[in-house]
Amino acid sequence: MVRQAQEVADILHSAAIHLLRRASEQDRTAKIGPARLSALSVVVFRGPLTLGDLATAEGVRSATMTGIVNGLEAERLVRRRPHATDRRAVHVEATAAGRRVLERARAQRIDLVASKLEDLSDKELDLLWQAAELLEARFALRPWRPVKR
Repeated sequence: MVRQAQEVADILHSAAIHLLRRASEQDRTAKIGPARLSALSVVVFRGPLTLGDLATAEGVRSATMTGIVNGLEAERLVRRRPHATDRRAVHVEATAAGRRVLERARAQRIDLVASKLEDLSDKELDLLWQAAELLEARFALRPWRPVKR
C-alpha cells in the first residue's frame, strides 16, 4: 500500500501528541512546572543563551521568559552570566542542579516510553528506530546523540 505524505503526517502528528502527553505525565515528579522544565531543557541542550534567544526558542515574550528564568534562578537551576560583548544582555546557563533535574525528568519520560515498547519485536523496534532517524533528520535543530545513562 502506498501512503501519501499527508496521510503519514496526519498519523505522525496524532501519535506525537499522544506520546508527548503520556510522557509529560512523568514531569510532575520534577516539581518545577512544564514551562520551567521546557525552558530548562532548552538551556541545557542549547545554552548558554540570552533571555531573548530563550524566549524565541520557547515561543514566548521576553517578559514571560524573564519570569520563568527568575523562578529557575530562585531554585538554583540556572544562573545569569554577563554577555561577553553586549553589556545590556546576559546569558542564561544551567547549573549542575539544573542539569540533574532535567536528566531525571528526561530519564523518567524515556523509561515510560520504553515501557510501552517492551513487547515489540526486534523488527518492529528496528522499524521505529529507522522512522525516528528520518524524523530527526527532517526536524531536529541539532544532530541526535543518545544520552549516556
